[in-house]
Amino acid sequence: MVKKTLLWSAIAASFASISTVLASDSDVLSLTDKTFNTEVLDKDLMLVEFFAPWCGHCKALAPEYELAATELKGKIPLAKVDCTENQAICQEHNVQGYPTLKVFRQGEASEYNGARKHAGIVSYMKKQSLPAVSDLTESATLKEFKDSDRVVVIAYLGADDKDNKEAFDSLANKLRDDIPFGLVNDEQVAKDEGITEFPALVLYKQFDEKRVDLTGAALKDEDWSKFVKSNSIPVLDQISGENFPTYIDSGLLLGYVFTANDADRAKYDDIFRPVGNNLKGKINLVHIDGQKFGGHASNVGLKESDFPAFAIQNLETAAKYPLTATDITSESATDFINGVLSGTVTPTLNSAPVPESNDAGVKIVVGSQFKDIVLDKSKDVFLEVYAPWCGHCKNLAPTWDKLGDQVNALKDAGLVIAKMDGTENDIPPEGNFQVEGFPTLKFFKAETNEIVDYNGDRSYEDLVRFIQEESTNKVNLGSSDDKTEEKSDDAAVDHDEL
Repeated sequence: MVKKTLLWSAIAASFASISTVLASDSDVLSLTDKTFNTEVLDKDLMLVEFFAPWCGHCKALAPEYELAATELKGKIPLAKVDCTENQAICQEHNVQGYPTLKVFRQGEASEYNGARKHAGIVSYMKKQSLPAVSDLTESATLKEFKDSDRVVVIAYLGADDKDNKEAFDSLANKLRDDIPFGLVNDEQVAKDEGITEFPALVLYKQFDEKRVDLTGAALKDEDWSKFVKSNSIPVLDQISGENFPTYIDSGLLLGYVFTANDADRAKYDDIFRPVGNNLKGKINLVHIDGQKFGGHASNVGLKESDFPAFAIQNLETAAKYPLTATDITSESATDFINGVLSGTVTPTLNSAPVPESNDAGVKIVVGSQFKDIVLDKSKDVFLEVYAPWCGHCKNLAPTWDKLGDQVNALKDAGLVIAKMDGTENDIPPEGNFQVEGFPTLKFFKAETNEIVDYNGDRSYEDLVRFIQEESTNKVNLGSSDDKTEEKSDDAAVDHDEL
């Protein structure tokens, strides 16, 4: 989704000969086409980076990768392959971008889905080295496990509780990349932890209240995942490229506390921390550095540099809710968040002015009229979302105008050809899609508003063919008489990136 991508990119932006032996100043093993299989295929667990020396992201990763290799030395080997010198092995493992990190287990590769700072790499690989659920039979083992990561989850279950054991195993397998899971069956070990009733689920963490329990009747399969996800995120943390995916995966609204100096941050921490505690599981709150990431303010309806400030973003729909009050208190912030959650506070929508005239073949759509034009169920609507600076959009423009003129000439065809400037207008939540590149072409079917993505060639002929196949009223536009028109190679998969 475009808003996620924009923030993630903004945050991320802020932040050697090949041989089979370890270089004296490096704990990262360097591999070649000839040595890769010998060094990798028999290892129980190994992390391999496929890189290119000219790649900026690879250069940024290099010191973090080195630190992780040193910390994991003797436990889990880390290796690297220069794909500019070893193309065969990189092609064999389908490396399509740099850096690509893959986890190898006895030669079987899987994608690395962890963070790219050294602590995150270490944490991820340690989790990979553990079973999905670790059996904890002694208090000493339990203590060591509790301290092994920033967040761990332990189930206290009776030895014969097969149903909860199966549910816990399922949860652990789903979340094992992020959190270590342990199991205690011994009643005395449980009592030493203050657990007097099975079943119980305890989340131990190195922040906030340190421990959260879910016990007794509340322990149900459908509650576990929500419990773990909502309690494994700090009440009020600093947003970064490392933790942003966690907030995406949580499925909750995200509230940004924008500050530009330490004094304001301390003040707003005092204001929002009790709010986060009271609304845990309903919204995530984060600090965001207004000096570094001020550009994100406009994505959530705020003015850049007008800090301190607060805004909420729905990461699924990109709906934004800026709090316009200048004197924010815990009470006013709570009321505002509850209003967003209940729907009484409506999202802010960027919209260009309504055009004075809209009689051309291609109808102009602005944010405030999206529902009236695009979601008009009496007609099919073929919408282009474009950017004025987009080269592909400029190439498409004469074809799109021709299509609009052709439809307009039919009179009451039950079809509208439309366009919207995606740099000035937001897609409202009811639009039910997000723009990931320009141009984006969406066909809205009459009666149902079902959306059909157009991913074909952008020639007039192919656009007409698509309309005739998808239109509810089976509009017949005939074929193009312009034999000189060439097929476009600007397929939708080649969108200009935002």
